Amino acid sequence: MDAKTGYKEIGYEVEDGRARITLARPKTHNAMTPLLLEELENALWEADEDCAVHSVILRGQGASFCSGYDLTRLGGKKKPGYRTGRAHDDDIWLIEQGNRRIRTLWEMHKPSIAQVHGNCLAGGTDLALACDIVIAAEDARIGFPAARAMGALPNNLWMYHCGPQWAKRLQLTGDSVSGADAEKIGLVMKAVPADVLEDEVEGLADRFGLIDPDLLAANKRITNLGLELMGAQTLQRLAGENDARAHRSKAVRDYGRSMKENGLKETLHRRDEPFGEGFVKVGKPEGRNAEVRAAGDAKRSISKMD
Repeated sequence: MDAKTGYKEIGYEVEDGRARITLARPKTHNAMTPLLLEELENALWEADEDCAVHSVILRGQGASFCSGYDLTRLGGKKKPGYRTGRAHDDDIWLIEQGNRRIRTLWEMHKPSIAQVHGNCLAGGTDLALACDIVIAAEDARIGFPAARAMGALPNNLWMYHCGPQWAKRLQLTGDSVSGADAEKIGLVMKAVPADVLEDEVEGLADRFGLIDPDLLAANKRITNLGLELMGAQTLQRLAGENDARAHRSKAVRDYGRSMKENGLKETLHRRDEPFGEGFVKVGKPEGRNAEVRAAGDAKRSISKMD
């Protein structure tokens, strides 16, 4: 727990014109829980209201920025008679609840910088891409492997960053890109060596600190309004409903069954093993992967027997 703020799953500090919000569940690679998202939302609005803050830095403690949602605590504890997520509308409602908290990064007046290192996967990309600027370590891993078996992307700003073809390439396979390659396709603004990542982010926050927060807000918001005119916020609402739709697929039912029978670790292994390293090679031929071909042949053989 942060002794000064009372937060249990994030750290919060204000210094030199910036609020640093640190995801603080390093043992799980900062996997998100309902409590973490609630605390994040509260901290973001606190920073937005604090006149001493010009910008927000969002970062992760330990080896990763954020590995996604904590699948062992998804949904949290529910009171009897409250939504469980089992019904279709319950599912949409709970997804939208999380989405609203993440969208605070978009809706707050002050600019935010995502400081991405290590894994930035699945729901971790929801956080990063909702920030105004993403600066990544060159060796960061960015992707949404959950799209292989667990549903659709509940937040979806990818197309607005890297265009529709790269968005499809990454989402349709669940493959990842390195921070260096993410810069090449526009998914992040900049990638730098890991040992200078913090300095790069803090340097940008220094520059924001020279600007009147009211001017920062005006220039952030006109850009975001432009994206909203292009449908960006409406798409986020639709993405949540689309994810609930995808949860009704056979693949997701099979995934849930495997979780019960084999556990989380083995289920994730079975999901990802056929994809090998799972990295896209930007600007280079990728050819065919023997593991992927073998997995595809096996799946077709099973399909013929059904």
